[in-house]
Amino acid sequence: MPFDDKKGLEIALEEARKGYSEGGVPIGGALISSDGTILGRGHNMRFQSGSAILHGEMSALENAGRLPGKTYKDCTMYTTLSPCNMCSGACLLYGIKRVVLGENENFQGAEELLKSKGVEVVNMDDQDCKDLMKKFIDERPQDWFEDIGE
Repeated sequence: MPFDDKKGLEIALEEARKGYSEGGVPIGGALISSDGTILGRGHNMRFQSGSAILHGEMSALENAGRLPGKTYKDCTMYTTLSPCNMCSGACLLYGIKRVVLGENENFQGAEELLKSKGVEVVNMDDQDCKDLMKKFIDERPQDWFEDIGE
C-alpha cells in the first residue's frame, strides 16, 4: 500500500515551519519510500548555512545521504512548494517517479518538465503551505527573490 500523501506533506510542512522559525525560507521536503520509510527530510537552509543550493528538496536529499540508485525509484519527494528547476533536476537525475507538492500559487516551478519526463506530479493545493509561504514573501520579499534567483 502506498504511503499516505497527506502524511508525507505534513512532514515536509513540519520542516518548512522549522526553517521559518530559524529565520530561513519556509520550504520543506521529505524523501519517503512507498512503504513509508522516511529516507531524508529537511528544509531550505540557504540563509542558515550560507548555501547557494540547500533548498528544501536538496536538503532532504542531502540528509538522506548516499543511497543506491534503485532506492530513489521507489520514492516520492514531498515538498511544500512547486519545485524549482534545480530541485526538479535533482529528482530527475535520481529517477524519483513521484513529486507531491503543497502548492504552486506562490511559485510555479518546473512541474511541466517533470511531467514531460514521466514523473507523476500531485498538487495537494494545501492552504497551510500557501499561507506560510505568502507570509514569508510579504515579510521578506528581497530574500524570496534571492532564493529563486531573481
